[in-house]
Amino acid sequence: MPRVILITGTRKGIGRDLSEYYLNKGDIVCGCSRTQSNLEHKNYRHFTLDVSDENAVVNMVRAVKKEFGTIDVLLNNAGIASMNHILTTPLKTMQNIFNTNVFGSFLFLREVSKVMVQDYKKRVKDLESKETTQMPYRIVNFSTVATPLRLEGEAAYAASKAALVNLTQVCAKELSEFGITINAVGPTPVPTDLIKNVPKTKMDALLNQQAIKRFGEFRDVLNAIEFFLDEKSDFITAQVIYLGGVNT
Repeated sequence: MPRVILITGTRKGIGRDLSEYYLNKGDIVCGCSRTQSNLEHKNYRHFTLDVSDENAVVNMVRAVKKEFGTIDVLLNNAGIASMNHILTTPLKTMQNIFNTNVFGSFLFLREVSKVMVQDYKKRVKDLESKETTQMPYRIVNFSTVATPLRLEGEAAYAASKAALVNLTQVCAKELSEFGITINAVGPTPVPTDLIKNVPKTKMDALLNQQAIKRFGEFRDVLNAIEFFLDEKSDFITAQVIYLGGVNT
């Protein structure tokens, strides 16, 4: 049976690749971005919105639930970055980063969790039991190795993802009773638009702090996500996997 997977930031980059991967597996994918997407597939639905717009997020999640009845997976992929010395970081930059990386992820986590909780309660009622060990729902947030590495020039970005890690771990405790696991993946730099303007010297310095000194690839990120989504991972929650051999 196809899963209903909601992925944020699907117009390009990792979000686009994830959408195509799960569509090819036969799942239903509902994605979003600030602008229109040219991804066309019978099982794909695209919503044009800003992830920090509460009304737009609420309306998207409601539309997905109305059409498909439930949401099985949330991949909170949407994110932005900026590289500035703290003395030259405008307040607007900090606000924009937190709006997308923290507030946007929070809104989708909250609204999708409401759908999952409602569906879980219905499952329990159908089983005529108040207790079940099933953990059928998955949420994966996106952190970054910039957080544990505490990279110079990435104070705003690293701080936003640190907040997201804490949100992940606290919400994992709050929502576990409703069959939801919440984890995070922290990719090393993957060659996408997110890092295209970062100087090569900065990238080299980052890679040299990893145990495995190379850029990440989509397959690396996908492998961690697939681990979290696997049915056998229903006892895995509140965890963060940092790629590349980064010490936390």
